[in-house]
Amino acid sequence: MKHSKIIAAEMGWDKANLPRAFFDSAAIHAAKPFLFDKINGEWVGQSWQEIEEKVRRVASALLAFGVKPGDRVVIASENRSEWAVCDLAVMSLGAIVVPAYTTNTEDDHKYILEHSGAVCAFVSGGMVGSRLTLAAQQLANVAHVVAFNDEFNAETSSGTAIHHFSALLANHEPCADLDTHINKQKADDTCCFIYTSGTGGRPKGVMLTHRSIQSNIDAAAELLHEGDAKENAVFLSLLPLSHSYEHTAGMHLPFQMGSQVWYCESADQIALNLQEVKPTLMTAVPRLYEVLHDRITRGVKAKGGLSEKLFFKAADLGAKRAQGHSLGPIDSLLDELLDKLVRKKVRERLGGRLQYFVSGGAALNPEIGFFFLGLGINILQGYGQTEASPLISANRPGKIRIDTVGPAVGGVEVKIAEDGELLARGDCVMKGYWKDEAATARTIIDGWLHTGDIAEISEDGFISITGRKKDIIVNSGGDNIAPSRVEALLTIEPEIEQAMVDGDKRPWLAAVLVPSAEVKDAAKGDEAAIKAALQTAVDKANSRLSQIEKVRRFIIADEPFGTENGQMTPTLKAKRHIIREVYGDRIDSLYPKK
Repeated sequence: MKHSKIIAAEMGWDKANLPRAFFDSAAIHAAKPFLFDKINGEWVGQSWQEIEEKVRRVASALLAFGVKPGDRVVIASENRSEWAVCDLAVMSLGAIVVPAYTTNTEDDHKYILEHSGAVCAFVSGGMVGSRLTLAAQQLANVAHVVAFNDEFNAETSSGTAIHHFSALLANHEPCADLDTHINKQKADDTCCFIYTSGTGGRPKGVMLTHRSIQSNIDAAAELLHEGDAKENAVFLSLLPLSHSYEHTAGMHLPFQMGSQVWYCESADQIALNLQEVKPTLMTAVPRLYEVLHDRITRGVKAKGGLSEKLFFKAADLGAKRAQGHSLGPIDSLLDELLDKLVRKKVRERLGGRLQYFVSGGAALNPEIGFFFLGLGINILQGYGQTEASPLISANRPGKIRIDTVGPAVGGVEVKIAEDGELLARGDCVMKGYWKDEAATARTIIDGWLHTGDIAEISEDGFISITGRKKDIIVNSGGDNIAPSRVEALLTIEPEIEQAMVDGDKRPWLAAVLVPSAEVKDAAKGDEAAIKAALQTAVDKANSRLSQIEKVRRFIIADEPFGTENGQMTPTLKAKRHIIREVYGDRIDSLYPKK
């Protein structure tokens, strides 16, 4: 039997077709293990054949629901194999996948269901299911909601029908003519709406195509090939699949690489899951690496003694090497010894097979990056935006400059505009924003994506992001200050869990600080003690900042910034405008009255 790629070439079908790429891989790998879920404390795997059959059965169910090419279908669930099955089934019919975050409120779900015009939704269950179902029942367009969890039940007084995923699989035969549906699709057909995280207001629906996502996959595969990381890869999927980063790099990329994908239980279980799964690759946002850094260093400091000294010496010497500094004869011998005594144990704690951590979605604090590099853990920082499917640049395995986001990946051109904004062009760029031609016209000009980020590009092409145009603070003296750099140096201090810097049109910077749990526990409710500990941390951070970047005064946040209080996006970026609204009066009180 001819391979489908050969048939596609003979028939002149478009190369970029995500569901057909999956079925190609399934034909090659067949009985090999593919997707793994943790069920009742045990890892349960499914083969490529098993997943392919489920995709075909769900496609049959969607056809029975009346889903047509171009229809939108929402998926709101924690990462699990059903998520991938439904994504592939929807795309196979030429319909459009609309991922939604599990942290969404009922109002958030209602907005996305209504704005996208979704006709159907898949949901895990529990609180996520309840919120989405309540939202769906207020709308006429959502005819069906399918719950992955069999125990989920919701009464409905509207025209929305509630189904269970297991019943769908049992009641529908595999779609016999699914290949016909797949082969009708074109590379420039929209296959996915991914809504932006909404740092500045209501999210926008980014229209991504088979071509835009495939261009990212090709670029990422080329990058991993440089690091010899493509063969027998094992991905641990932690970042929400509703994030464009994980949707591309943690799902469709490994599917085309023929890799295994294991779905992490939760961020709280990451340390255990790393040891159980022993992944070779994992993508995540900087917040995860900050948490791992804090857990590792706290554990080492608790041990104390010689172990602590050797650990930090290993991290220090390794970081020097990573920064291109040469080690003297004695340090070189010590470095080799520490590789066996310290770094080997750290690698074992992360599973023992990890080739690369990949960081994206926000700026990685260089000190965190050098910490992991110093311990022998390769971490590749990349950069992108949902509007670019999302990959724009990344460090290369053979040339890591962790204080940059690397050079542009294959198929992407970049340049700096007159005002310092980074512009990008290539097949990865979105088709536009759904129902928002004005925003599309402002964002894509003459084929160039205006990222909104301020950047610099070195002579050899490495990109450094220095700030966000909308976030840049212009103090009363006219100096431009990037708050992200100041916040990164504040939160590297163990006493500070989170920070938001303010000071636009002011003479100096102020901050809202969230103290770490350790500081609060040690202070035992004494606010003066908490403030003293934070002041010490601020002083340390200030010693590494220029005069205009120093934080002069601060207030202590009432609670951590989080998604539940609306102060962080689902991708764990601070919503500055919301934090300012909450603490505005108290921030203002820090400055002398005019």
